[in-house]
Amino acid sequence: MIVTMFGLEAKTWLDRLGPWEAIKVPGLAPDYPDVHCNRKDVCVMTTDMGHANAAASTMALTFTNQFDLRYTYFLVAGIAGIDPSRGTLGSPAWAKYLVEFSAQWEMDSREKPLDWPSGFVAVGAKTPDALPKIENHTEVFKLSSALANAGFVLSQNVALADSAEAKATRAKFTYAPANQPPTVLQCDTLSDDTWWGGDLIGERARIWTKQVTHGKGTYCTSQEEDNATFEALKRAADAGRLDIKRIAVLRSGSDFDRPYKGQSASESLFSFQSAGGFAPAIENVYRAGYPLITNIVDHWPVWLDGVPAQLSEQK
Repeated sequence: MIVTMFGLEAKTWLDRLGPWEAIKVPGLAPDYPDVHCNRKDVCVMTTDMGHANAAASTMALTFTNQFDLRYTYFLVAGIAGIDPSRGTLGSPAWAKYLVEFSAQWEMDSREKPLDWPSGFVAVGAKTPDALPKIENHTEVFKLSSALANAGFVLSQNVALADSAEAKATRAKFTYAPANQPPTVLQCDTLSDDTWWGGDLIGERARIWTKQVTHGKGTYCTSQEEDNATFEALKRAADAGRLDIKRIAVLRSGSDFDRPYKGQSASESLFSFQSAGGFAPAIENVYRAGYPLITNIVDHWPVWLDGVPAQLSEQK
């Protein structure tokens, strides 16, 4: 089951893996009411964007009796902002941790204490460096390392798409990997319905990821939906409807989450469409995700009981 968030993310799969049977599922987003399945039992659904749509659509899918999902592998596949210190435009990244950025207290940075680096602080904390108190139970999720490793191993050498506009944007950065061609990565993703940008919030994203993962996670991509999608899948798993160890998340960098030297935060935020990363990011999430899907389909008896041992450790 390939889970996408909007039409163009779905289109890259739908254009290539058909023919499709469209299955209407009650409760899916009005703009995306069908799950499309092909003859090899590969399906594509679209949740629509944002936490609320992701949770509602995923719950509708997993609690319908139209599908038996007990042995299904899920690939959440979409685009994201990317930290230029960890990746570049077009780089697809396999996550092991999902972090919820909005599960914090926040004050306007113009009103923060003078010695604070930003206006963010963990719930229940008095200082920005204090560990968070987990209250929502959606603040951080650990994905299957075995499946994330398998996705990475199978895709790390694929040829990735690029664009002239993305190359021009990268050239304005003075450091790697921002100014390098895209490569397949393993690093973690952060969810927030607020589309943010800039060095200060970006630095908080790095710190927050380290805090809630106790130093094990590394922030590199930002998006709106993944913690909500995973929470819905987790509730379905708790009800015995699917296997929580069969969920992978792949996000590809469509824009930088902060500016290059000499560019303002607002210029960076508003230039996401002209930066040139959108088209290669859409293409590369397909190119990086496809080897995992084909390996599962072509070797289903091996995958039936879990991730094959030879793929579960990162090379």
